[in-house]
Amino acid sequence: MKRFRIWLNNFTLLQQFFTIVFFTGAFLLFFIFTYLNRNIDSFVNSQMYVFIHRSQNEYLETRSISSESNVLHFVYNADSKRYLNSVDEQYRNMLSNIDPEPEGGRIDSNFEYDGNTIVYSIITFGEKDEYRLVSVIRNDFREEFRSALSNSVINITLYVFIAMIGLIVVWIFSLIRPLDQITEYINKIKAGEKADLSLNRYDEIGEMAEALVSMNDELSKQQHIRDEMIQNISHDLKTPIATIKSYSESIKDGIYPYDTLEKSVDVIIENADRLEKKVYSLITYNKMGYLEDNDPGILNLEMIPVIQKAILAASVIRSDVKIITQLDNGVFFHGDEEPWRVVIENLLDNSLRYASSKIVITLQDNLLEVYNDGDNIEDDRLDKLFKPYEKGNKGNFGLGLSIVKKVVETYGYNVTGENLNDGVVFRIYTTRKMKKAPKKKNSKKSIIET
Repeated sequence: MKRFRIWLNNFTLLQQFFTIVFFTGAFLLFFIFTYLNRNIDSFVNSQMYVFIHRSQNEYLETRSISSESNVLHFVYNADSKRYLNSVDEQYRNMLSNIDPEPEGGRIDSNFEYDGNTIVYSIITFGEKDEYRLVSVIRNDFREEFRSALSNSVINITLYVFIAMIGLIVVWIFSLIRPLDQITEYINKIKAGEKADLSLNRYDEIGEMAEALVSMNDELSKQQHIRDEMIQNISHDLKTPIATIKSYSESIKDGIYPYDTLEKSVDVIIENADRLEKKVYSLITYNKMGYLEDNDPGILNLEMIPVIQKAILAASVIRSDVKIITQLDNGVFFHGDEEPWRVVIENLLDNSLRYASSKIVITLQDNLLEVYNDGDNIEDDRLDKLFKPYEKGNKGNFGLGLSIVKKVVETYGYNVTGENLNDGVVFRIYTTRKMKKAPKKKNSKKSIIET
């Protein structure tokens, strides 16, 4: 069966349909000429006995032998051992195969005679049960009845089969046409041509078509964003490289573009730092794409040391912004230290760019919040915050928050950004049940200002 299914799957839908029709037709013919014929014979014989019994009852009531033209009646006297009515020679030979004195009130049976099936019934009657009524159905009537019944059953079966085939043909072509449209749509997309797909269907094919169109729209948007990103990266990398190159060449020639040698070298170092940061962001984003969770469901990482390390690295960026922490002791998250440190550093870096005077980091069980008192995020950007290459008016590459999303989702957490009345907050949380590390006694909140 498995080989047949594999073999069938190599065909087109139309070829599969004709193959199924062929095997179904062969099975139908086998069914008609074996099982159906055998059951028709059984049914015909049972109906013949019904005719004979009805005719015998009429005869016993009227004593008229010609009451049923399709049934032959012969009256046998058990005392004289002979038939009372005249019997033609052809019937005499046939009756020689019947025992006219069986035991019982009524006997139904049949036998083969001259290549035909003879159906008969014997009933006892008379005051002393001395008579037997031997009734035989005419063979030509039986054959006509059987032929008419067989033709009716076969015709009905064939009509139903043809009607089903017709419906399946219509259904198959209703599938082939939209599938051809989908294939044509995909081929146009592969070729880079403009493509349109519109199917007025609400079944699974319609859903697949909508999903393909939606996927293509999203891929087009992502491609457009990537193209812009490549242009932006090219421009952003080109500027510090050009500055480093021109300043280096000038210094080599004994010229100090920025007044003194020290100031000129500082410009080179500053642009090298910018270049390093941009390259690091790209490498980090690519590396996080291969991040795996090898030990899901275990709260194994104490978060306070990770947050404190990230604060030490970020606090020198803007000395005018206070970083306030409200951290519950003994809070563990699931994951590795380095990716979580990158997450917190990126959230801090983002907040430091937009904060007016303070940033508040809150840590609780299964919850980490980073708040800044800067301006609200535009409504049209809220849904795109965590998409790669999306950046705000003070953003660098637009990769920082997308790295955050990759890490937290890998470890089973969720991340959201929300506008508040007096700022913006990013929340990292989870609703998954994880094995918690034992909590330390006398858990207190730690408040650190930097």
